[in-house]
Amino acid sequence: MTSKQEIRKMLRQRGPIGSAAEASAIIHRLKAHPQVHLARTLLIYSALPDEIPTQQLIDDFLREGKTVLLPRVISDTQMELRRYTGAADLQQGAFGIMEPSGELFTDFGQIDVAIIPGVAFDKEGHRLGRGKGYYDRFLPLLHNTYKIGVCYPSRLLEYIPIDEHDIPMDEIIS
Repeated sequence: MTSKQEIRKMLRQRGPIGSAAEASAIIHRLKAHPQVHLARTLLIYSALPDEIPTQQLIDDFLREGKTVLLPRVISDTQMELRRYTGAADLQQGAFGIMEPSGELFTDFGQIDVAIIPGVAFDKEGHRLGRGKGYYDRFLPLLHNTYKIGVCYPSRLLEYIPIDEHDIPMDEIIS
């Protein structure tokens, strides 16, 4: 059996992750998704270079009047959610990720949809993160939230090993 660390190493060595056309198709599918369309409050992420780019989507959601939440790393083990109100909100934070400086958001029961990044996902909705455990510790707080994992098609794998604390996604878009 392959470990999560071995899968991460194999994916790093694989080369190009995905194309702009693939990213655009994924963003289009997200925008047209019925759960996303109906959502009033969304959790999304500021993308790293190897993730599906989200800034345009974030700004589109804000223009549509949705409450947009972004994670902000606050320690070696924890992240919090901040309300996004525009690009002026963003500042470079942990790991070079653009993070919001807006109002703290703690009413997790109000989050309708969470769009979650991953190094990879499998067809059962299991997520492979970067190994720090931020989302592993955070996802259990999202009891009634519809969770959508997003990744390039090359990062949708047959199998990812799971641990007892892993929370599967409700759906993967790749």
